Amino acid sequence: MKICDLAPAKGAKKKGKRIGRGPASGHGKTATRGHKGQAARSGGTKPSWFEGGQQPLTRRVPKRGFKNNFRKNYLIVSLERLNTFDTDAVVTPQLLCERGMIKKSNDPVKILSDGDLTKPMVISAHKFSRKAIEKIEAVGGRAEVLS
Repeated sequence: MKICDLAPAKGAKKKGKRIGRGPASGHGKTATRGHKGQAARSGGTKPSWFEGGQQPLTRRVPKRGFKNNFRKNYLIVSLERLNTFDTDAVVTPQLLCERGMIKKSNDPVKILSDGDLTKPMVISAHKFSRKAIEKIEAVGGRAEVLS
């Protein structure tokens, strides 16, 4: 058997109605559209969100607050999670991504001061909290800000 020999089972496919092919077809003249009205015209369909002239939902619901479209979303890593790295390691966003601590290596990373750092290391990130820098330097490490 070849793929070109495959066919649907008998009776599985229905033949479509031939609309607008004269009075003998049973679907002539108005072509099953009825008489006049919006549905009888060409292009006479309403969009799926149309509510029959009623005030649309998007305009009925109150809008609140402010959404900043230019906001930068930082991927957050706490200091405590960095204890898994070796002493004097150079921690970069790429390394954090490889270890599964962040999802994308090209997104900006911020280091927060949750927990304590036990080993000195060089940490490169886009942002640091003030306390995180203090804790890193207290153990003998260094915080490098990426541009």
